[in-house]
Amino acid sequence: MSEPVQAVIFDMDGLLVDSEPFWRQAEQAVFPRVGIHLTDAMCMQTMGTRVDEVVRHWHSVKPWNHPSLEAVQRDIVDVVVGLVQEKARPMEGVDHILNFFQARDTPMAIASSSSQRLIDAVVNKLDIAHYFALLQSAEDEPYGKPHPGVFLRTAERLGADPARCLVFEDSFAGMIAALAARMRVVAVPDAHYYDQVQFGAAHIKLRSLNAFDELSLATLESPD
Repeated sequence: MSEPVQAVIFDMDGLLVDSEPFWRQAEQAVFPRVGIHLTDAMCMQTMGTRVDEVVRHWHSVKPWNHPSLEAVQRDIVDVVVGLVQEKARPMEGVDHILNFFQARDTPMAIASSSSQRLIDAVVNKLDIAHYFALLQSAEDEPYGKPHPGVFLRTAERLGADPARCLVFEDSFAGMIAALAARMRVVAVPDAHYYDQVQFGAAHIKLRSLNAFDELSLATLESPD
């Protein structure tokens, strides 16, 4: 990409907010009601995907009749929203990265698999809504990540060329979605998964948002 970055798109869960433990806690609290007991490793299998797809996945593994899939989904989101409002904290480097691009007048957006309700809860709790031109949920897309739909929709609404968008992601599913949208990707995996080989597909891999700097941006904007 020889042209400057036109817009920056951030994932939310696990990247801007330390919410992945909340999702595990919620899933491990709600799924036993339908006879499914999830370990942390089982929760990680669906990390980065939409909650409705998580529910459908486990329903396909061990079907139940009642409550409805929609009710289970709603209960999980209710638990996560409550935990966000009570306990949410920003991930390391959030202030740095948002101020970095704000100083360059680069439009920023969130593109998350989470519901709009949860996105709003997070940005309000962290007091970061003013940084973003757009808060985009994948909840109304035909498919969630790793499908690129939410990223393409975000670029369209921003009026940006997907090839000139830069995405920050922490999950493998999100990284694949961004690459499929032809966007440049900075992967910031959880420390436990940093050395997993699949994250080598990202254009840059960092241990923290704090590690992104002028050299990182210049590397991403240089011709392939």
